[in-house]
Amino acid sequence: MSAVDEKGRRILTEFREFAMKGNVVDLAVGVIIGAAFGAIVTSLVGDIIMPLIGAATGGLDFSNYYVPLSKAVTATNLADAKKQGAVLAYGSFLTLTINFIIVAFVLFIVIRAINTLKRKEAAAPAEPPKPSAEVVLLTEIRDLLKK
Repeated sequence: MSAVDEKGRRILTEFREFAMKGNVVDLAVGVIIGAAFGAIVTSLVGDIIMPLIGAATGGLDFSNYYVPLSKAVTATNLADAKKQGAVLAYGSFLTLTINFIIVAFVLFIVIRAINTLKRKEAAAPAEPPKPSAEVVLLTEIRDLLKK
């Protein structure tokens, strides 16, 4: 086996050890769960909260708010307006900003709940440590001598 082959195997072994470390696997799981959580929050915002906000504001849809930057733009909805020319789509920005605030708030609530649970676990009285084998043996000897 040549020195190049041996070096290649060492690099592969080191990479495998790195990739299988707990932190890397934990990070991968976190990313996957985060993506799924993001989809849930996106649906919560788009399908529940934004319609409620729209209903509270008289049925307005923020995503169609825009300012035409060209006289050629005459459309009444954002998709058609973008086809006609340049537009400043501040409604989309507003919607995404509200989404961000809601996601940040939900994450704050989740992390706060987790921290509360951790504090309760830490405050719970721990079982006293079991005596060592030597202490148990000495206690038995003491008790036998008392008899």
